[in-house]
Amino acid sequence: MASSKTGLILVINCGSSSLKYELYEMPSETSLGKGLVERIGLKNGKLIQNVDGLKAEIETHIPDHKTAFSLMMQALLDKEKGIISSLSQIKGIGHRVVHGGEQYSASVIINQDVLRAIETNCELAPLHNPANLSGINEASALIGNIPQVAVFDTSFHQTLPPMAYLYGIPRNFYDEYKIRRYGFHGTSHRYVANIALQLLKRSRENTNLITCHLGNGASITAIQEGRSVDTSMGFTPLEGLMMGTRSGDIDPSIIFYLEERGFDFHDLHNILNKKSGLLGLSGISSDLRDVETAADAGNQHALEALEAYAYRIRKYIGGYSANLIKVDGIVFTGGIGQFGVKMRARICSRLENLGIHIDRELNHSVGANAGIISKPYSPVSILVIPTNEELQIALDTYELITNAQK
Repeated sequence: MASSKTGLILVINCGSSSLKYELYEMPSETSLGKGLVERIGLKNGKLIQNVDGLKAEIETHIPDHKTAFSLMMQALLDKEKGIISSLSQIKGIGHRVVHGGEQYSASVIINQDVLRAIETNCELAPLHNPANLSGINEASALIGNIPQVAVFDTSFHQTLPPMAYLYGIPRNFYDEYKIRRYGFHGTSHRYVANIALQLLKRSRENTNLITCHLGNGASITAIQEGRSVDTSMGFTPLEGLMMGTRSGDIDPSIIFYLEERGFDFHDLHNILNKKSGLLGLSGISSDLRDVETAADAGNQHALEALEAYAYRIRKYIGGYSANLIKVDGIVFTGGIGQFGVKMRARICSRLENLGIHIDRELNHSVGANAGIISKPYSPVSILVIPTNEELQIALDTYELITNAQK
């Protein structure tokens, strides 16, 4: 049933072959419904929208993003299974944009300068920024003068100090080519850090956190007094933790060694991004659940993959703890962080010397819900917090547009 509410925020996450959207009523932070358009560019495209248990599906040829946006508007305005009755109910549109480079340390209302910056940073995120830009342009064409906001994955990490973002390579590579640590998943890390402060009843000014976003893509961030001061993903999302199919940190000379043995650039790019991590090391799957099942059945490669995955995370927690001096909380989020009960226990099992004491019963009883899973005497609290990047985008969009209108 279409809503009669006004002041709604439409959140858009536009990928190269997909379009995710969700509509929020603000400031109540209520999700009114969401949808997904997938297989853009293919003949067997599909839109699926869910509103209060009502599911709308459209299967058709979706040749481009323009068609995908038209389908989204058709579904939003559908008289029986839609979410809104008029476009005038939408107060603003928030876009997930992967790369803001060094230009943006916060979300911004989109204007021509912002569009130019997103386009300039396409060279830093060639798989994502062009699609994000298409989403903004198509929304402008279809919805007209409704204010739009860009929420960058990288902006939260623009508070990193030079010692954290500079690589040990010739300085001119940074000066001329902007090669540095940018970090990603910033919207998720920022969201769960704010929720952690609420759960711990602490103020930002005296709280240091380490947030672990563990999913098919995984990153870990050190947050000091509300500011990101280090993060595991680097110039690209390939650096850092071992992930579902990404290798994470490796010796760079491995690439040269394999090139000498006949692997070309495209082979290596594909291997490191799509055939490594849990999938590559276990030889079974990129899905943690499949790897855990195989390990429980006695598969040694699966067990070693799980141990390597947890080991890398522990190393980062230890390193960040040293630099933060004090840590008040460890946060687990993302698909694995939220649902991976056994993996959370595996990660925390050797961190007692840092004051990180997991309560195994609480870990199981909290499960995938938000809650504290550390022992009462643990100096460092351990939390499970489901992330909600879409809500964070809606919050940023609503705040920026509301302030601009005052």
